[in-house]
Amino acid sequence: MRTLERGVFLLSIIFAFTLINAQPRQSSAADAGQSSPEASAKSESTALAALEPIDTHTHVMTKGDPAFFAMLDQLHMHVLDILLVDDHDDYRKDLKTELEDAWAVIPASHGHAALCTSFDPFQFNNSDFSAAAIRDLDRDFASGAIAVKIWKNIGMELKDKDGRYVFADDPRLEPIYQDIQKHNRTLIAHQAEPDEAWQAPNPNGLDYPYYKDHPIWYMYTKPDAPKKKEILDARDRLLAKNPKLRVVGAHLGSMEEDLEGLGERFDRYPNFAVDTAARVVHLVVKPSDKVRTFILKYQDRIVYGTDLEVAKDENVQDTIKEWEDQYARDWRYFATRDNFEYEGHKTQGLGLPLAVLRKLYHANAVHWFPGILTAHGSRVSSGPAAH
Repeated sequence: MRTLERGVFLLSIIFAFTLINAQPRQSSAADAGQSSPEASAKSESTALAALEPIDTHTHVMTKGDPAFFAMLDQLHMHVLDILLVDDHDDYRKDLKTELEDAWAVIPASHGHAALCTSFDPFQFNNSDFSAAAIRDLDRDFASGAIAVKIWKNIGMELKDKDGRYVFADDPRLEPIYQDIQKHNRTLIAHQAEPDEAWQAPNPNGLDYPYYKDHPIWYMYTKPDAPKKKEILDARDRLLAKNPKLRVVGAHLGSMEEDLEGLGERFDRYPNFAVDTAARVVHLVVKPSDKVRTFILKYQDRIVYGTDLEVAKDENVQDTIKEWEDQYARDWRYFATRDNFEYEGHKTQGLGLPLAVLRKLYHANAVHWFPGILTAHGSRVSSGPAAH
């Protein structure tokens, strides 16, 4: 009998130890001295890798580098490489060049990258705009692209022949949305910008450096440009008109300062989700308990993303360090209860439950982007004919 009791006791210890080690670290600054920073970083990296994480918002503006792909492999990180057309950027002006590089990245990543394609909105005033866009998108779909991106130039820059701003719900875009839905692809919609783009200059603002360097998107100096509400209202009409189309709002749907309003959109539009790309810093300056409660409530509607880039002229080791640092910083915020500084802002980590972390970093991406883990196997290594 004693032998049986001893066996049950040992099994209980083993089971409890297993449960403890399955959970992310729930630590604070007080326990920082119990392990070296190197050991702690390795432990957190291992915990993240165990989830087979997916970064649903990246831009790999090169054919890639073996060292970069090795980093993805080490982290078990899968990425969505997003294309867009930006007439203010020499590289992104030409979608053909972007596609050529992207179709080289996908097979070279050995299963770590999938493609989100796009179309050129500046062809909008051509009579065959919709038909031409659909033709090119279908070619990309046939080659393995799993999503389509519309960018902020729709709503904030693009104009029709009469000089009126074009919004996301313009009827001439509707056939494109219907085609995306027909092919069971996902639309990524970067619509509008943070509130700061429409506000007076604030050197202490989170986005002040961006608008200082990119004045084209600083709407405060353009009183005739659409207001943010107009742009988001148009996006909402798109959601309502296409209830079977999956739409992921980039950058927290540009509602990073209005989590209550974002929650209302989730309640109203079951086809709508958002990514966290380049907006985690907007969360860390809010009360941690408020953000945690929001994420727990809408845990099926938020996907992890960063907006990290691989630039053609950047040293690959610098790129790798930037990516690794971003992933480590975000994981510390979402997975632990540490008190720490995130990009100069004091915050406390959210300590999300493991089940929620699995959704944020993996399961939600699989749901909202069907094929994101298998698309690389559906195309030939040479890629499609160039647009």
